[in-house]
Amino acid sequence: MPTGALAARLQEAVVAAMKARAKERLGVLRMLQAQVKQVEVDQRVVLEDAGIVKVLGSYQRKVREALAEARKAGREELVAAAEFELGVIAPFMPAELDDAQLETVVRAAIAATGATGPAELGKVMKAVLPELAGRADGGRVSAAVKRLLQG
Repeated sequence: MPTGALAARLQEAVVAAMKARAKERLGVLRMLQAQVKQVEVDQRVVLEDAGIVKVLGSYQRKVREALAEARKAGREELVAAAEFELGVIAPFMPAELDDAQLETVVRAAIAATGATGPAELGKVMKAVLPELAGRADGGRVSAAVKRLLQG
């Protein structure tokens, strides 16, 4: 397992779940560890906290998509499982920004890049996404940038 505070918290959560005999929680935590380890092996690096947050965010996004599909299909057992997974992942992710905080960060990025219109959306997104990694969904960020560049 990689070094870093987040990796240590993840390992501690695995140990706690093992001691509590919480099979479902343990399964999700081991899946998260496996996701991190897979990226480390593929890229031949040891991930620090920022890299782990990126991997967990990617996994969280997949679970959210699966949740939406399960809801659409009316599969309540899958909805419950996905919601449980999201609940296990949440403590390891940075706090989500609310709309006002997101707008403040986007306005600062627009000012820093000198963007004046919707044609420069990519330039602003390139500046703002690394700063918001794991703290705001890309779709929310994109919508905020579009709205502020048009108005």
